[in-house]
Amino acid sequence: MTGDTLSWLAIPLALLYLAAIACIYRILLTYRTSQGAIAWIIALLGLPYLAVPAFLLFGRIRFGGYVKARRMGNKDLSDLLDTFENQSTSIAKPGDRHFSDELQVLCKLSRQPFTSGNRCTLLRDGEATFEALFEAMEQATHYILLEFYMVRSDKVGHRIKEILERKLAEGVSVWFLYDDIGSFSLSRRWLNELSAAGARVASFGDGNIRRRRFQINFRNHRKLLVCDGHTGFVGGINLGDEYLGTAMDQEPWRDTHCRIEGPAVIGLQLAWLEDWNWASNDRPELEWAPAEPPPGQQEVLVLPSGPADTWETCTLFFLNCINNARTRLWIASPYFVPDFQIMNALQLAALRGVDVRILIPEKSDSPLIRVAAYSYLVQASQAGIGIYRYQPGFMHQKVVLVDDRYAALGTANMDNRSMRLNFEIMAINTHPEFIGQVEQMLEDDLKQCRLMTESDYQDRSLPFRLGCRAVRLLAPLL
Repeated sequence: MTGDTLSWLAIPLALLYLAAIACIYRILLTYRTSQGAIAWIIALLGLPYLAVPAFLLFGRIRFGGYVKARRMGNKDLSDLLDTFENQSTSIAKPGDRHFSDELQVLCKLSRQPFTSGNRCTLLRDGEATFEALFEAMEQATHYILLEFYMVRSDKVGHRIKEILERKLAEGVSVWFLYDDIGSFSLSRRWLNELSAAGARVASFGDGNIRRRRFQINFRNHRKLLVCDGHTGFVGGINLGDEYLGTAMDQEPWRDTHCRIEGPAVIGLQLAWLEDWNWASNDRPELEWAPAEPPPGQQEVLVLPSGPADTWETCTLFFLNCINNARTRLWIASPYFVPDFQIMNALQLAALRGVDVRILIPEKSDSPLIRVAAYSYLVQASQAGIGIYRYQPGFMHQKVVLVDDRYAALGTANMDNRSMRLNFEIMAINTHPEFIGQVEQMLEDDLKQCRLMTESDYQDRSLPFRLGCRAVRLLAPLL
């Protein structure tokens, strides 16, 4: 090899290591866990030709493009939020001293107030959820806002499109936002036909390619619907047939959604508007006045979270729930891969005497996450944490029940992706009637669960246990 050849090779190699050093510089300024930072630094120094592009695609922990969009649209959104906080239905705002510290933290995290005068309907499965979604859209008279992580052009998807096309013909405005990664199988024809009917359609990524570059690891995992600003839905259910189990060889996914009527719907609408603004640079005129008279008596807070937040909102939400539980903490999550701080908090809660139960699925759409859950059994069992595997179908619900004081449901899982990478949303309800309905639902689910024990892990083969521990190392990426 000649000296000229070596010099030509040295130039790209030097540039590669300069890029690796630039990535390390960014890591040192922004890292949140030392383990993750050390892993990236070792990879960048040892295998820069693989690690540099991987870091650019998957290593970011802050969604910079969304942060800039939030700042650009902050004045209009702040004015709407101020109006929301000052409505007569707002019973606790961020900073109010009369509210309990625990719930006040949730207000500050959400940047929204708790509101009274709501009515919430628990929807315990896909059939009940789709029936309620279809009915609400049929009754809409002014506009329909949709935002879903996964949309399929199957029977449910075509039924949704048919309703939206019919409402558009009646003069109802439709804004449809979907995540381009979660909905990768959604047909272009489906989208084109909906757009041709008059709907405004945007994907979470396509509208801002320039600002989104090198940030494809961030996903919009929210699932919500708002009709006319007065009726809204939030929960874990996407738009797809799997929630109905219509295939001959498929059991329905076990999931939960919630219908909200009242001023809390404004919180859902604010979260939708911020996402729509990011995706399309458009802020449509919507209804912001609460319905009169209020439809119910329930107190509700909408808590959006995501990688553009100042704090790790989703992580702090779970830690607040765990650390303040006094008698009972029941959590249902299809993806249970907690980091050390969440696991330590769960152990401390159990050691305080709190009845800690974690419901996870026996059957999963992610084999790696299913295996990783076994590695937590020893820690959980020794502290008195009950981990229950739901047996029939795939349990996909995300529900938290704290004592008899509040229940939360929405889209957030107990994994790194929800804690740090995804845009999520939860609805928190303090009304005894709703809490009782959630309690009964989880009790029914527990009857169809198998309590796992330490022996489920210890009695397995050494290769299996090593595999569980190895997969757990991938927890930040799962």
